[in-house]
Amino acid sequence: LVGAEQGCRSRCHLTEVRIPVESCGITEWINTSICLGQCYHEDSPYISPTGREEQKVCNGDWSYEVMHIKGCPVGVRYPVVRNCRCTECNPENAY
Repeated sequence: LVGAEQGCRSRCHLTEVRIPVESCGITEWINTSICLGQCYHEDSPYISPTGREEQKVCNGDWSYEVMHIKGCPVGVRYPVVRNCRCTECNPENAY
């Protein structure tokens, strides 16, 4: 039962984090959101002729926001995720 409870907490979801941003030599910490967690995967009982097993990864719809650090005219772009879901792994941007 303990293992089942942990699985529920580790599924793909949106979470808030603090990240450092820098501009004009000044660093500030801001709150933003990221996708965190795991996606369900079950190995097939047979080997596919293509040899390719579809893997799902926790990913989301990203956008960027701009903030200005006090005393600096240059804006800082930082990532913000809007929602999270399990999608097929893209080998071009994930290992």
